[in-house]
Amino acid sequence: MKSKKENYNLSELREEYYYEGLDETKIKRDPFELFNNWFNEAVDKKVFEPNAMTLATVDEKGKPSARIVLLKDVSKKGFVFFTNYESRKGKDLKINPNAAILFWWNILARQIRIEGKVEMLSSSESDAYFKSRPRGSQIGAAVSDQSSIIPGYSYLIDKFEKVSEKYKDAEIPKPQNWGGCRLIPEQFEFWQGRENRLHDRILFRRTSDSGWTIERLAP
Repeated sequence: MKSKKENYNLSELREEYYYEGLDETKIKRDPFELFNNWFNEAVDKKVFEPNAMTLATVDEKGKPSARIVLLKDVSKKGFVFFTNYESRKGKDLKINPNAAILFWWNILARQIRIEGKVEMLSSSESDAYFKSRPRGSQIGAAVSDQSSIIPGYSYLIDKFEKVSEKYKDAEIPKPQNWGGCRLIPEQFEFWQGRENRLHDRILFRRTSDSGWTIERLAP
């Protein structure tokens, strides 16, 4: 006899964290260096797609939306991702360049929140990355009018096959409305899960001289 599937009591779902904490007097004073250290640890621990990050934007009415995108480059200049500029996030960023990204690495009980302004990459930078993508991904970008309503999945497959045939012996051109974006951080928050919900939250805020202040926040 099959047992009935039990409903979970959400109020009872919880995990206790037992991890080494963050000491704001001893950590690296540059948030980019700390980010790179944490990112490398996530890679070493084999976190699934450690470069996956939640990107939050707002539209002209102040209505927020969020989605997962992939980090494709990070430097002192900022955090780079690629998208269709006519997608919902692309349109949001044209209207309001303020955005936030969030990394969550559950194996390490860590999250990093980063807020700042987004700028578009140059055409040459976007072209160079597009050429480095797998051919299937290039075709996918060419056939998808991202965020628009379509009649069904078969519609995409049909367009994919047509574009594949059209460029079977040629280089696939980058769509004009596709390219890179760079979030230039104004603040970072590093969060480390700790026992009894006394989590570490260390905030870096950019100062006028391009330095960073470091503060501890209550969990």
